[in-house]
Amino acid sequence: MVDAQKDAKVARKLGLQELGTLYVFKDDRVIEFDGELSADTLVEFLLDVLEDPVELISNAMELRAFERMEEDIRLIGYFKGADSYYKSFQEASERFQPYIKFFATFDKAVAKHLSLKMNEVNFYEPFMEEPAILPGRPLSEMDIVEYVQQHRRATLRKLRAENMFETWEDDMDGIHIVAFAEEEDPDGYEFLEILKDVARDNTNNPELSILWIDPDDFPLLTTYWEKTFRLDLFRPQIGVVNVTDADSVWLDMSNDEDLPTAEELEDWIEDVLSGKVNTEDDDDSGHGRERAGGHAVEEGGYDEYDDARDGYGRDEEEGDSEE
Repeated sequence: MVDAQKDAKVARKLGLQELGTLYVFKDDRVIEFDGELSADTLVEFLLDVLEDPVELISNAMELRAFERMEEDIRLIGYFKGADSYYKSFQEASERFQPYIKFFATFDKAVAKHLSLKMNEVNFYEPFMEEPAILPGRPLSEMDIVEYVQQHRRATLRKLRAENMFETWEDDMDGIHIVAFAEEEDPDGYEFLEILKDVARDNTNNPELSILWIDPDDFPLLTTYWEKTFRLDLFRPQIGVVNVTDADSVWLDMSNDEDLPTAEELEDWIEDVLSGKVNTEDDDDSGHGRERAGGHAVEEGGYDEYDDARDGYGRDEEEGDSEE
């Protein structure tokens, strides 16, 4: 443990900048853990760091497992063997380990199934049915790194415990479009399928990124979110959240029988991106609901939760740790 005051010189030498942060040193890399501080999450993170940064796919069973990973950003390349082109791919993967998954195959049958050509790399965005092909062949390490950096903010992405704070900080001009849906719940599953349709129809829109949160993944935060946003998270919800003060506006989905269609969601999202739906419109009440037509529905005061800073309760967690 490095004390920020007593060991300031050591912290500077190691490049440690954020208080209360865990860093993993592997070879010549420093990997920051930016997730939920729980034992299970930390152990899973450490196990992922210890793995090779590129996972090889060489048979049908491994291929099926790869194709089932629809929630993850992942890359796969086809190479002749552990040559210089594969080495560039491997070196690029180390820049993103363990948060972005890299795969490779030397097998012709696997490559044929994935429609991969020699030295070609495919980029799979979460929930998309078809991958994007990285331009150019063969690719250098920097070609791959730059492409991933430009495309890592997916149109629809799932909040994960292991990188939840990093994801929250990757906002769109100070806001997030947030969708709550329990995948195991029938309504939640249906709503998630609608969100996938919206994402697939708008995958080429760089201004759109929907953050999906499954409340089942964050049992300790569900009550906090319900109180902060004045929501019932037993039902699917979608809204726009200001990352600075947690002001928010939520689409009115009070109809118990029907969820919004993909078209209705797209209309609402267009209003969000154009600024027509804006969290500043509800400063008096703190939070509100917005019907698809754009009329705010008052939700009442914000009282003791006005001090929320980022929608996570991270300030509270940090405060507890400092005590």
